[in-house]
Amino acid sequence: MSLEPHQIEIIGYCAAFLTTVAFLPQAIQSWKTRDLTGISLGMYSLFTVGVGLWLIYGLIIEKWPLILANALTFALALSILILKLRHTAK
Repeated sequence: MSLEPHQIEIIGYCAAFLTTVAFLPQAIQSWKTRDLTGISLGMYSLFTVGVGLWLIYGLIIEKWPLILANALTFALALSILILKLRHTAK
């Protein structure tokens, strides 16, 4: 199967959209309830760093689907991680 570059970009944007939107319910629930007992600090720390690295990778290779999705997901993940750190510190 051979795809045109614009078709590959569309796949990338669809994947970026779906994986980022899938993350929203957890972020919204965490902000509303401030209940982060079910969230592992270690896992979320690693996840946030990983998403940050994906963002850097996207910037280096200049691929907008990676940049946009990971910038938004990084912001959401970081906000949840900060809430978790504040919650744990209490």
